[in-house]
Amino acid sequence: MAAHSRGHICHCLGRIEAVRRDSPVAISGLRRRTGGELVKGVRSLARGLADSGVARGDVVAVAALNSDRYMELFLAISYVGGIVAPLNHRWSFEEARMAMELVKPKMLAVDDYCSPWAVELQTSDNLSSIKLYLLIGESSSSFNCNHSSLRINLIQRLAKPMPINDPICAPEDIALICFTSGTTGKPKGVKISHTALIVQSLAKIAIVGYGEDDVYLHTAPLCHIGGITSCMAMLLAGGCHVFIPKFDAKLTFEEIKNHQVTSFITVPAMMADLISFVRKSNMWSDGETVRKILNGGGGLSEELTKCASHLFPHAKILSAYGMTEACSSLTFMTLFDPMFKKFGVSFHDKINVEADSRHHHLGGVCVGKPPPHIELKICGSSDICCTSFVGNILTRGLHVMVGYWDSTDVIMAESAENGWLDTGDIGWLDGIGDLWLVGREKGCIKTGGENVYPEEVEAVLSQHPGVFRVVVVGVPDIRFTEKVVACLNIKEGWKWVDHRSKCSLKAKEVSPEILQDHCRQSNLSRFKIPKIYSFWRRPFPLTTTGKLKRDDIRKEVMSSMQPRSNL
Repeated sequence: MAAHSRGHICHCLGRIEAVRRDSPVAISGLRRRTGGELVKGVRSLARGLADSGVARGDVVAVAALNSDRYMELFLAISYVGGIVAPLNHRWSFEEARMAMELVKPKMLAVDDYCSPWAVELQTSDNLSSIKLYLLIGESSSSFNCNHSSLRINLIQRLAKPMPINDPICAPEDIALICFTSGTTGKPKGVKISHTALIVQSLAKIAIVGYGEDDVYLHTAPLCHIGGITSCMAMLLAGGCHVFIPKFDAKLTFEEIKNHQVTSFITVPAMMADLISFVRKSNMWSDGETVRKILNGGGGLSEELTKCASHLFPHAKILSAYGMTEACSSLTFMTLFDPMFKKFGVSFHDKINVEADSRHHHLGGVCVGKPPPHIELKICGSSDICCTSFVGNILTRGLHVMVGYWDSTDVIMAESAENGWLDTGDIGWLDGIGDLWLVGREKGCIKTGGENVYPEEVEAVLSQHPGVFRVVVVGVPDIRFTEKVVACLNIKEGWKWVDHRSKCSLKAKEVSPEILQDHCRQSNLSRFKIPKIYSFWRRPFPLTTTGKLKRDDIRKEVMSSMQPRSNL
């Protein structure tokens, strides 16, 4: 079906050609490309892909680090009606193989970093669907495959000179298969439509404020929904893209300085790395040009927000809450705005004052308001839907996924006609439309007949000045069903003691008794206060996409609690 009857992400090419025909739109290492060059490259690559046999509805898996060639390929695949399936470059080969067996791609595109996967796939019996291999980049690397292998620059040169037709939409309007990062089991492929990508991009343009004068640094990988939708937002806005292969604090500051970067996105771990790098290197951050920072993948703590506002004094810092199945962000909240700072008012203090005056007894963390195109509602087991009621967070709108690839799982909380998607999160809406996130439904701890959401307890414990990071889990208990356990990383300069010492009130010490007092003083309900505290000397385990492996931590805690044999 021709794209003129629907939205299509490649419609952004007309604007790029209009506003950036002769000015840089993509900078990747030493390569600089104008808007006119990028548009010409996308169209010639689309023509080459079509000549090579990529047709409407075909899946093309892409495994590569960030680059302008990756973005160009993404658009070209979409142009011919193909479906992009980005693979995480941090996966093991086994994880990548499982993802490809799920979506059965016709083509696999890799760069030098991921090219070993293409060689290993020759021994796989379950991936006969791959007919073509494509090398992203211009190195001398070779696949040595029995299958047909191509290079982007080669098929662009050999493409037929005849003009390609208008952009084509794949069946069901699907543009993208984005893989979820479950901590166990096989990955799920989330089908994202062109329409969802467009409305999500427009929301970011409206709320974050992206525009054609922006210079956007790609700190997030293009295999993640956050990185993809921010890239699309900048394409629609007509801004300039600066690519680094993958996030690195030193390289990030170098690119900010070299190209006067105005915007980028982070997750809390990235922001912590940026702050740590500046502290250890004792250097000036060169963050004066940055005007917009969007954080996702978990809320920024008050300490990280304050440090970030010093590193990037002119930047508006926002946080987004969302999920892959909702095409990234469901809500946005401003954490710091330099406009408030100019008037001597801290935006963070303003948020805290408002939070204290509302229904704070319901708990949770405020994650802001949804953009105009997103509907949210709260439902519980009694099917009551109202404000100030804790229950399942549901969402509806054009942003919701088409479904899971090759799956008949029921994903909607209500009928397909009503179209509500259950996020799997628990929360509540206050009287002014802010969403408060309490925790994950699956992570809920059942103790003494009460529900405890780890995120709420973690938020309280994280406010103690000696706690660097905390993870709360539930372990089996005969009396209470589950017992609440807190696992803690302690900040540098602080000491962990098993029991309160005589000088602990003066010294920088952290103990179970001190933390229990802190929870009580923070008005945490008695049944939510952890009974056990475990000191962790190493970082907590994460998935390849940076999500916490809470089940692994829980298993390790349970193992350490087992009585040791004397044999």
